[in-house]
Amino acid sequence: MTDNINELITDIINVCSKKGLTIALAESCTGGMICEMITSVSGSSKVFKGGIVSYSNDIKESLLKVSKKTLIDHGAVSSETALEMVLGCKEQLSADICVSVTGIAGPSGGTKEKPVGLVYIALKFGGNKAMVKRYNFIGDRLEIRRHTAYEALKLIHQAISD
Repeated sequence: MTDNINELITDIINVCSKKGLTIALAESCTGGMICEMITSVSGSSKVFKGGIVSYSNDIKESLLKVSKKTLIDHGAVSSETALEMVLGCKEQLSADICVSVTGIAGPSGGTKEKPVGLVYIALKFGGNKAMVKRYNFIGDRLEIRRHTAYEALKLIHQAISD
């Protein structure tokens, strides 16, 4: 998967560079992994603006402007929170493409309603309406985080390729 991810990121960087697009991230369950993956590829500084690792709800509220009501009513791992995270990312970092991820990487923390491996990824591209996708990944903590990163990168790639 590493070679595929590097090729995917290289393509994202090349396309964004040609189109003059920038990228920013709001990461929770991946803990900065996607930012690290992007910045590990040469040329990323042309397109990558930055990221916010919002592991705690306090940071989701203070930096990404996720409402306390959303966190209470729906929880940190929800489509509603992912949506508010991506909109907060857009507001704070002013990138053309913003992505947020929130989920349960495990091995603990899961419930029947929200099992380990449940992840929400949101994407906001330009003036388009933000979209949120739900995933149920299987694997250990690292595998779930890697799957999440890969799917987030695929969403970016799809958005810029259309």
